[in-house]
Amino acid sequence: MASSTLLAAPASAAPAITQDIGDVVSSRELPQDFWIPGSSSAEVLTYVTTDTFGEKALSTGTVFLPQGTAPDGGWPVISWAHGTSGLGDSCAPSVAGPALAERDLPYLANWIAQGYAVVASDYAGLGTPGLQAYLDGRSTAHNVVDMVKAGRNYSSELSNSWVAVGQSQGGGAAIYTARYATEFGGPDLDYRGAVGTGTPAYIEKLVSIGGPGMPPVALPAGLTAYVAYIGAALRYSHPELGLDSILTPTGQKYAALAETACVADLEEQLDGVKIGDFFTAPLTSLPGFTAVLDDYMAMPEAGFDKPFFMGHGVRDTDVPFPTTAAYVARLTANGQPVTFRTYDADHSGALVQSQADTIPFVAQLFR
Repeated sequence: MASSTLLAAPASAAPAITQDIGDVVSSRELPQDFWIPGSSSAEVLTYVTTDTFGEKALSTGTVFLPQGTAPDGGWPVISWAHGTSGLGDSCAPSVAGPALAERDLPYLANWIAQGYAVVASDYAGLGTPGLQAYLDGRSTAHNVVDMVKAGRNYSSELSNSWVAVGQSQGGGAAIYTARYATEFGGPDLDYRGAVGTGTPAYIEKLVSIGGPGMPPVALPAGLTAYVAYIGAALRYSHPELGLDSILTPTGQKYAALAETACVADLEEQLDGVKIGDFFTAPLTSLPGFTAVLDDYMAMPEAGFDKPFFMGHGVRDTDVPFPTTAAYVARLTANGQPVTFRTYDADHSGALVQSQADTIPFVAQLFR
């Protein structure tokens, strides 16, 4: 099992990447079992993007084309940001398929059927050197934007007009991307807006309460898995925090396991485990912890330049509804161009039900 020390060092040791951001390094065909239904082709690209350290890095991602002839100017593009799959290379959607294929593939098939090309980043470090910086908003936004650049560099059938769409972890990625898409994409891309469902927000405030015996009860295994992934990713992205110094043997065990275990397996192993058993001292006792965590994962509250949609299930136990609702209230108070809809549904149900609203919302963005 890889140690965090080995994982935290390689950014400077890796060979320098000489290609430009968005350049395609290699390609291969995606196994047909993982194709979005209705797509005519599916190619996995290895492309250049930016990692959690602000350096050039490699990511993989897939380009799905609709059937038929592309319209003048190319297929309009949806850059899909996937939900939590895990941090290990074997968990990458281009390697194993979507973590929730029975939910995501029919959902994405509806976008393909509307005449959109779908590009889908695995995120840097997931299937490529390094470790995925789980919930690092800025680096993931780069990955999502640069996947559009890579898709266009690979296929002349893609338009420069695009939107970001995501669920859960990817919902956060899509909304974070919405804030920086115009800046990161530059003049060659025509960013139109975004859709995020099950979007995590203010999670950094919940994580910050972690410490011995806090929380004092076992949370749903999904939430505990997310915390383990955050801890593993922080050890990689910010070794200067010294997170290992306050991890119990239990905390060390699950942070290490989170580096390799895919989400279903990690949730199974964390069933009944208390996050409060991970720590010997409060997380906030680490010097600079709150500021680092806020910079790493706090969602932007202003500066959005295009309309974006957020949807959430009121019965969501994976990403708590109250924190996302509070985030939307802040966006609204700040005059941001957000449309918010709630659904009588759980985490996955909101994604499914939202299509009645999101498909016409996105269609309007492209008019």
